Amino acid sequence: MFDGVVELGNGVVMMPRLGLGTFRVRDNEVVYNVLDAALANGYRLIDTASSYKNETEIGSALQELLPKYHLNREDIFITSKLGPAEHGEEKSYHACCQSLDRLKVDWLDLYLIHWPGVQKLKHDDPRNTQLRKQSWTALEQLSRDGKVKAIGVSNYTISLMEELLEYATIKPSVLQVEFHPLLYQQEVQHFCRIHGIHLQAYSSLGCGKLLDHELVVSIAAKHQKLPSQVLLRWALELDTSVIPRSVNINHVAENSRLFDFALSGEEIEALCKLHEGHHFCWDPAGIH
Repeated sequence: MFDGVVELGNGVVMMPRLGLGTFRVRDNEVVYNVLDAALANGYRLIDTASSYKNETEIGSALQELLPKYHLNREDIFITSKLGPAEHGEEKSYHACCQSLDRLKVDWLDLYLIHWPGVQKLKHDDPRNTQLRKQSWTALEQLSRDGKVKAIGVSNYTISLMEELLEYATIKPSVLQVEFHPLLYQQEVQHFCRIHGIHLQAYSSLGCGKLLDHELVVSIAAKHQKLPSQVLLRWALELDTSVIPRSVNINHVAENSRLFDFALSGEEIEALCKLHEGHHFCWDPAGIH
């Protein structure tokens, strides 16, 4: 079992620092095999979203796999996310309830607003501001109703986080963002530390583009580790948590082996210096 957990800002929820991402992990057999490999290798956090279209498959797989590994619902941490088409107070509440039904669970450990903009609206449309505020109101109610244990957001910029904190009556526990050496979001990380918000990284491998980077490869060789393990360990060393995804069960196993080595301060700094503000995924800049 991993020794890496983080206490979220609400002081109640303990979240594993390593989880399984499931973006583009679809098809019953694929989902089952990936989750089987993950649980066998000690993963206890599963990250999904309504927009991933795999919640039903994940829910069905867990019903079979939890007994196999002598686990209960309380032993795993499930995150899902509100889709960009689901913003608005009533729609958001209903969307979460639908995710619960698809996942066949009574509660989520973490529920995030996936994207600060609304589907089909331009980035500068003022309705984005209105609707994401309504969505946050719904998340707070879901928390009070016991349907989610912690709430947070994904892909928010500092300015959007400042806006959120102005009206939030329940502070977000987590901000999930793209985070890797080419997109070392140091200012965002600093903001989260000040406000007691945990930063969770996605796309830690730069969508695979960083696996062949000369510096990453050389550090991996020094530690007799894989480039993927170095990139994930780098994020952990910076006090973030990681949710690597893969449909390859060998990679799922490899990505779990992060807690038996450490990077030096010089290696961490060298990787940080690769930052060039490069997004491989969604870039929320310009959303108002």
